Order: sequence, then C-alpha cells, then structure tokens
Amino acid sequence: MDLFDVLTLIGGLALFLFGMNVMGNSLERRAGSKLKELLGKLTSRKIFGFLTGLGVTAVIQSSSATTVMVVGFVNSGLLSLRQAIGIIMGANVGTTVTAWILSLSGISSGNFFIRLLEPMSFSPILAIIGVGLTMMSKSDKKKDIGMILLGFAVLMFGMDTMSGAVAGLKDVPEFRNLFLMFTNPILGVLAGAILTGIIQSSSASVGILQALSATGQVTYGAAIPIIMGQNIGTCVTALISSVGANKNAKRAAVVHLLFNIVGTVVWLIVFYVVNAFVHFSFVGGPIDQVGIAVVHTAFNVLCTALLFPASGLLEKMACRLVPDGKTPDKIQILDERLLATPTMAIGRCQEVAGTMARISMDAMRTGCALVKEYDPKAAQAVRETEAEADQYEDMLGTYLVKLARADLSEENSQQVSKLLHIIGDFERISDHAVNLVESAEEMRSKGLRFSPAAQKELDILFAAVEEIMDLSLTAFLENDLDKAMEVEPLEEVVDTLKEQLRNRHILRLQRGECTIEQGFVWSDLLTDLERVADHCSNIAGCVIEMTHNSLGVHELLDYVKAGSPSFTRTYKAFARKYALMDQDSRLS
Repeated sequence: MDLFDVLTLIGGLALFLFGMNVMGNSLERRAGSKLKELLGKLTSRKIFGFLTGLGVTAVIQSSSATTVMVVGFVNSGLLSLRQAIGIIMGANVGTTVTAWILSLSGISSGNFFIRLLEPMSFSPILAIIGVGLTMMSKSDKKKDIGMILLGFAVLMFGMDTMSGAVAGLKDVPEFRNLFLMFTNPILGVLAGAILTGIIQSSSASVGILQALSATGQVTYGAAIPIIMGQNIGTCVTALISSVGANKNAKRAAVVHLLFNIVGTVVWLIVFYVVNAFVHFSFVGGPIDQVGIAVVHTAFNVLCTALLFPASGLLEKMACRLVPDGKTPDKIQILDERLLATPTMAIGRCQEVAGTMARISMDAMRTGCALVKEYDPKAAQAVRETEAEADQYEDMLGTYLVKLARADLSEENSQQVSKLLHIIGDFERISDHAVNLVESAEEMRSKGLRFSPAAQKELDILFAAVEEIMDLSLTAFLENDLDKAMEVEPLEEVVDTLKEQLRNRHILRLQRGECTIEQGFVWSDLLTDLERVADHCSNIAGCVIEMTHNSLGVHELLDYVKAGSPSFTRTYKAFARKYALMDQDSRLS
C-alpha cells in the first residue's frame, strides 16, 4: 500500500462521512414533523418508548442524533427520565440498520439480477436522479429527496473507494498482526470506543470496519470487541450535549453510557467464557460486511433483552451517579440542543408560543372583568402575567433568531418568520390588558361609573373581543383554518362597534349625560379593545398564510374580503349577534 492508496483511502473516508451526513440531515428534515408526532405520542410505557427510539433512529440513521434529541427533551421537561430510557434502548437497536445497508456493498455475483442489487450498479442512477431533483426542482420535499439519494450514492462511492484502497493490505503481515492484537478484548473495546468517540458516530465507525473487512484480515475475534467498543464510543456525543443541562438530562446521557458499558461487560464475559468451553470455530475466521452487520445487531438486541427489564435499576444507578443538588433544577423551556433538529425546534417553539398565547389571552379576559368590577389581587396578577409574556417574547425571539440561521427548508423558514411576528402580537395583547387595568384603577380612584346603557354597550364590545380572541387562539393552537377565516369578519364588526360606541358617547356628552373624565377613559377602552382585535386579525392572518404560502398577510386578507361570499355571510352573522340597541332607545 503506497502513498496514493493512502490518499485514496482518505478521500474515500471523506466521501463516506460526507454522504452519511448529507443523507442523515436530509432524512431528518423530511421526517422531522413525523418524528415530532412520534415523540408527542409517548406514554410512560417502556415498550412504546423503545419502539419510538428504534423507528426514529432507523429513519435518521444516527443513534447519536436521537440521544442528543432525548437529552434536549428531558432538559426541556418534555420527557421524563423513565421515558428517555426506553427511547435510548430503541436507538441502540435502530442504529444497526445502517450496517445492513452498508453490507449491500459486499454483494458479489456473476448473475445479472444479483449484480443489479450491488450498490455500485444502482448508485450512479440514484446520483443522477438526486442531482436532477436538487438542481431543477423548486419543491423543498423533492430537493430533500434528491439530497437523500445523492447522499446515499456518495456514501456508497466512499465505501467502495475505501474498500478498494485497503485491498492491498490483505498481503501485509503488519496489518494482519494489528488485528490479531485487537483479539485481546480490552484492546479491541478501547480501539472501537476511541475511534467512535473521535468521529462521534457508531454507524460511521462500523462502516469503516466493514470497509477494512474487505481485506479478509479482520477476524470475528477482533471484530466482536471492536463493535462492542463502538457502542460505548457513540455515548460521547450525548455526554458532551448534557454539559450545562439539568440533572435529569445528565442522567439520560449517563443511562446511555451505562447501557452500553454494562451490556459490553456482560456479553463479552459470556462470549469468552462460552468460547473457552465450546471453542467456536468462526472466531479465528475472517468476517465480512454481512457478518459485521449480524454481530452489531445481535449485540444490541442482546443488550436490550438483558437490560430492558432492568431499566428501573439503570435509572437508580444514574440517579446515584448524578445526585440531586441542594436546589431543584430549573426546566429549560427552549433547549439549544434542539437547534440541531430544526423541525423539532420549531415544534417546541410553537408549543411555548401556545403557552404564551394562553396567558396573554387570559390576562386580557381578566382585564375586561376588572373594568366592570375591580379586584386588586386580580390587577396584580395581570401585571405579573404581562411581565411573564415579555419574558416569553424575549426568550422565543432570541431562540427563533438563532433557529433562522440554521439550514432550513423554505417551509420551515416561513414558519420561523411567522412565529416571530405572532409572538409580538401576543405580547401586545398582554400590554393592552395592563392598559385596561390602569383604566379600571383610574375609574376606581376617581369614583367614575358608566351609565347602565353605556355599560351594556361596552359589554357587547367585550363579548365580541372575547370571541375574536377565542377564535384566533384556537386557530393558532390547532392550526384551524376555518376558525382563522372567521376572525377577519369579526374584526370588521369590532371596528364598526368602536365607531358606534364613540358616536354614542359624543351624543351623551352633548346631552350632559357623561363627563369629560368618563369620556377619556371610554376612549382609552375603545382604543385598547379595537387594537386587541387588530392583533387577533394579524394572528389569524399568519395562520392562513402558513396554509397559503403565496400571499402576504394583508394582501391575503384583502383578497378574502373581496372575493369570498362566506366573508360577507359571516360578517352579517356577527353584526346581528353584536348589534347595539336602536339609536332611538334611551342611551343612559
């Protein structure tokens, strides 16, 4: 093996790692929403967690990525440690899928149909299709599919290049002696752990071992401890990601490490004890790519079979190794570890924005109630809620800006942009709630009261604003397009009500039925309520635009008002529902 073979090996390794990274990231982007649904449906039952971890890892081809996500979810309070253990075990089994895919490169036959199954036969076709979809398609979905195909083709080319580069080592005694050294189980485990810890991917290190097995010099006796060590080395990523996390998140990373260490120690002892008596004939024989995939899968399945019933013991061990501190941990609502999985991060932002939306709307409802009947404790609660909404806006805004810098699809980029706009509307609604509290306090301090007729008019406007808040909140939380489409007609009704109430107030002023001081408060209330309706309209507009990506919010709403018969029908229904009493009736 000369210098040029070494350069070819390095180039093949680079292609292999690059292809695996491209394919994994593209699979993650394409499957992100499904992954969120899977994780969202988790219960405390361990088997569901195991199956979820297996499925997610099989899709994104990386147990490291799955465990990092798990650490992030535990740190955010979305998963308990017990739920995380099942997912981690499933991830260890799911990662073996990659070895089976890579073992396809070991297929060799003169039969035409079997040769079609060889990766180097169909990889060029996949590469051409992938390039075509990536360069010519405008759809994010097709571009991601193109990158998946292209990543797979590059990965297989890299695998084939590595295998070809090391082929000359089969006649090198030093290379044979190197792998004879790894038949020492301790050295083999250390070698596998160190290599995997450096490249932080057990799938990649198993692929490298499969490429080296093409020399025929890698024996089962050397490969088995190396594969076990690779499972330990992949824990490095989760351990690094847990730095700075809360206690439970650190425990999740420790559970991952304990699972692989305990499994390695137990099954390594079992294997060598049984071999001492039985003397397995295959131990000294060469292992091929399929054999490596079999060993990798068998080891992880056996580890799960051993430790799955003892997951409670793993949890206790992790709690002993990472004990509780003197002060309770704070839940990190938005964990930066999730930024590595943008779709999951966006989903988490939507959930946190939903919490912000609820508290802002509740503050507004309380503010309306305080205008009618003042309560100092409720007034203080509204101010505290407004401060909390400000904190949510700062936290979400900072996180979303960081998320916007990630490699996002066009759809995800638009979602981030809409969320940045929407959280501003929720924050402003909480500000208007405080304005209502201040108006209520001014009325109380000055001994002002509205006439019964004026109060009835104001109650009608309160009811209309409360319904528009309910509609926009439901539209946002449930992505309900029908509710969103009802907001704009009701917003028009609120605008009309505001003008009617302003005009009626002027009539009362002219007749001396109210004072200037009452008028100032009245005007402030109308302005705040009308602006809350405007913010609800903005929220609903963003929900609509997320469904129809072709128009901006205002252009879309103008289009809806101008061209939709249902708009007029809905507007008339709300106008009748919130109609004021006739002008000829007594106003006070």
